[in-house]
Amino acid sequence: MDTWIEQFETYLRAERHYSEQTLSVYVPALEEFAAFIGHGNQRIDWALVDKEDVREWIATQMDAHLAPATVNKRLSALRSFYKFLMIQQAVNADPTRTLKGPKKEKKLPSFVREKDMDRLLDGIAFADNFEGIRDRLVMLLFYSTGIRLSELVGLNVGSIDFHTSTVKVLGKRNKERIVPFGAELREALEQYLSLRANQPMAKGNDALFFGIRVPRIPKETVNHIVRRCLSQVTTLKKRSPHVLRHSFATAMLNNGAEIEVVKQLLGHESIATTEIYTHTTFEELKKAYRQAHPRADQE
Repeated sequence: MDTWIEQFETYLRAERHYSEQTLSVYVPALEEFAAFIGHGNQRIDWALVDKEDVREWIATQMDAHLAPATVNKRLSALRSFYKFLMIQQAVNADPTRTLKGPKKEKKLPSFVREKDMDRLLDGIAFADNFEGIRDRLVMLLFYSTGIRLSELVGLNVGSIDFHTSTVKVLGKRNKERIVPFGAELREALEQYLSLRANQPMAKGNDALFFGIRVPRIPKETVNHIVRRCLSQVTTLKKRSPHVLRHSFATAMLNNGAEIEVVKQLLGHESIATTEIYTHTTFEELKKAYRQAHPRADQE
């Protein structure tokens, strides 16, 4: 092992108290880099390493199909090593200082397909009582508006404006936004509110949804409703209110909505946050093309 790498390992273990798990990543990464730039030489002049050497090392790892997260961990090891060499005055410059690692791949959001949501809301039998009407409304409200779990829990009866068919939502950082809704949700809300008026917890309570013994429905209860309902129509591992938010956005874009409109409806600060859904819809288009076109798999 290179002498400086040995000293660096000792420094991390004795003075910085790094875990063995971290050392098991850092030390092999540095040894691999030393082999890469040394071409088999035992002694490395770390002062002669330049930015292009590091870039080429990164490119080699990406060509080997290593995950961006793995490459970034290895680059982090090299950055720390050069900081150590600078402190020891073994080098005068850090070739990693201005380099950026590969961008992490964004995981595409999970969503429920439109046909499965149709099957849930139109074909699955909800109980014909207050709880059943409430549960279907919860699912329809999430899917029709794209609101967050905390936003649904925070809704009051007064948040619903039947005159304009809109719901006033209190989002992150107490920012209000107005979300429109259609005839189906309007009918479901009216049906629910007529039953709600006769519930014991409704007296003097402005919360749209309430718990059995608490004035506002707990998040855990809503999560349970969503998981139970979605398990009837999808095998997705994630079955949460946020998946329904993803499903709303994906359905809107798939059916021609402008991305700026979806951004406003979701209450996103930046269009970049909303753009993840365009990747989802594009993947759906590619999948449909591969399945439908007779020559899609031709080389």
